[in-house]
Amino acid sequence: MPIPGNLLTTAMGVMPHTDVDRALELAVSVDVPFWPQLPNYSYYEDMYVQAGEHFPGIILDLEARTLRFSMDRFIAEVEETMARFDDPAWFDISEQYSSVYHKFLAMDLADRPAIRGQLEGPISFGFNVLDENERPILFDDTVRPFLMEFMAKRINVQLGRLKKMNENAFMFIDEPGLQFIFSAMSGYGDVKAKEDMDLFFSMIDRPRGIHLCGNPDWDFLLGLDLDILSLDIYTNAGIFSMYAPSIKRFLENGGIIVWGIIPTGFEAFEKEDIASLTNQLENVWDVLAKKGVDIPEMLKRSMLSPATCCLVNPDRERTVEKAFSTMNVLARTLRDKYGL
Repeated sequence: MPIPGNLLTTAMGVMPHTDVDRALELAVSVDVPFWPQLPNYSYYEDMYVQAGEHFPGIILDLEARTLRFSMDRFIAEVEETMARFDDPAWFDISEQYSSVYHKFLAMDLADRPAIRGQLEGPISFGFNVLDENERPILFDDTVRPFLMEFMAKRINVQLGRLKKMNENAFMFIDEPGLQFIFSAMSGYGDVKAKEDMDLFFSMIDRPRGIHLCGNPDWDFLLGLDLDILSLDIYTNAGIFSMYAPSIKRFLENGGIIVWGIIPTGFEAFEKEDIASLTNQLENVWDVLAKKGVDIPEMLKRSMLSPATCCLVNPDRERTVEKAFSTMNVLARTLRDKYGL
C-alpha cells in the first residue's frame, strides 16, 4: 500500500487563503502535500464548481456564486460529453477552474512519501446541486447513474496526473453529504446509497478514500471499499470510538485512518494545546484498545490532519496556519513517544 502511516501529516483541501502562493507553501509544509481549494480567492476554486466542470446541464453563475442544474441543458449537452468520454483533458480540472491545481502540478514532489488530490464526491454533489424544481439531482434516476460514472472518470484522471508526480499519490473523495442519507429525506436512502457507492468505487482506481467532517453511520462508511478514511475525530471522538469492531476490520483489511484532531476554528483552537490534543486522541485510542484494536499496528496505519476546513475565522487564514504548525509539532511528539 503506497499510502503512508506512522502518524505522518496531511490536510483536507479547502483553505481560507486568497494568496495562492501562501496557500501552496502551507500545503507543502505537511508530510503528504496536497493542492488547496481556495473559494475565497475565486468561485472557480469552490469544490462543487470544480467537480461540476463540463458536467452536462450545469448553470454556473459567477456573480451570484451559484451552481444550478437544468434538465433541458443536460439533454442538450450529454451527447457532447459522451463523445469526449475517452478524452482525459475533458475530465481534468482546467486552469480556469483551478490555477492552484496547475501550480501544484508544476512542483517537484517526487521525494515526498506521498501526495494527495481530491474531488467532491457524487453523493454530496448530487445533494447540493438543485434542478429547476429545487430538487437535488441525486434523486433523479436518469442523472444519478451518469453522475457516478462522470465523477469516477474525473477522479481517475486527476489521480493519473498526480501519480506522474509521485508514484504514491492517492485521492480523497470529499463526501460531507454521506451524513444526510440516513435522514428522513425521501427519494434516497442508505440501501440505495450503498449500492451506488459500491458501484462508484468499483470504477475508481486505487488508492482512494473518503474525507468528511460530519457524523455518518460509521458502520456504513467503514464497510465501503476504501483504502483511507479521513475524519474529524476532535468533534466525533465519542461516537466514532463506539464502532471498534468496524474500525478493527477496516484496519485489518489494510485501511488507513487520518485522525483530524487539531481544530481550525478560532475559539476552539485557542482552548487547546499539544498536551490537551494528545490527551483527547489517546483517550480514543485507549477505548479502542480495550475493545480489541491493536494500537501499535493501528498507529502504523494512521495519519494526522486538522479536524475540519474553516473559511470564516475573524483572523482569516491565521488560525488555520497555526493549526497546521501545531499539527506538525503534535505529529513529531507522538512519533517520538510511540517510536515511529
